[in-house]
Amino acid sequence: NEIALFVWIGGCGLALALPILAFAVAGRAFRRITTPLAEVMAAADAVAEGDLSVRVEEDGRSSQFAQLARSFNRMTEELQKSDQMRRNLTADVAHELRTPLHIIQGNLEGILDGVYDPNEEHIEATLEETRMLARLVDDLQLLSQAEAGQLSLHMEAVAVTELLADVETSFSGQAAVNNIDLQVSHEGETADLIVSGDIDRLDQVLSNLVVNALRHTPQGGQVALQALRHDGDVRIVVSDTGEGIPAEELPYVFDRFWRGDPSRSHAGGAGAGLGLAIAKQLVDAHQGTIDVSSTPAAGTRFTISIPAI
Repeated sequence: NEIALFVWIGGCGLALALPILAFAVAGRAFRRITTPLAEVMAAADAVAEGDLSVRVEEDGRSSQFAQLARSFNRMTEELQKSDQMRRNLTADVAHELRTPLHIIQGNLEGILDGVYDPNEEHIEATLEETRMLARLVDDLQLLSQAEAGQLSLHMEAVAVTELLADVETSFSGQAAVNNIDLQVSHEGETADLIVSGDIDRLDQVLSNLVVNALRHTPQGGQVALQALRHDGDVRIVVSDTGEGIPAEELPYVFDRFWRGDPSRSHAGGAGAGLGLAIAKQLVDAHQGTIDVSSTPAAGTRFTISIPAI
């Protein structure tokens, strides 16, 4: 009887303990699930309110929640980078617009106040600033279309020989005036160097590179264009013997509004710093690549690779 009573009491205790234990285990498991989710939800609310610096703890989680935390953190990092780029672009555009607008305003106010005569010189100077503004707007529109994948390209078979000849014709006079040797050479038979592309956009790429090379090459220097075949691609190399680019600045040469010398202005032929950014976007649109190498005081070399046909 005592044994039976002991067994009965033990069974009742076990019957009571098992549900309690089950609830405890379930509660712990529930907390392990809900706590990380609550942290992610709180972080998501912070992002929605504009705090892009928020991050979720990744350590000490199960593999699934650690992966969720990493994905969330990567998302917020990209959002933060995009937001910073947007802020930088807004600041850069405002800076680029400010100078020509101030010149236009100053010239017109000077004419109205009788400080300047409304002669051809002052009117032409004002008109040139409006042209610069128009070019800046056109370049920004081109960049935005290319980055959004909305740039319209008229693809056709383009002979690289013809492309380089057009560039040579366009810039030989400017090179001669500045006493710069502009050389255009081809490797072997050039008739076989054909790419599929928009000839006007490819001409724009090379023109931007040549303009940049001429601008930074001193008198007596050389700017060279070379085309060759390499592993199924056509490579076009634009090199110069100019001032070169410091190694620490090379990663940024294709950024919007980049200039090797921040003190440069539009004076002296310096552009808005969009030419190389446009060149990269146009080459990307042709499924190609563009790379740069440079040695300070020795020159710079841009290499474009586009699939051959």
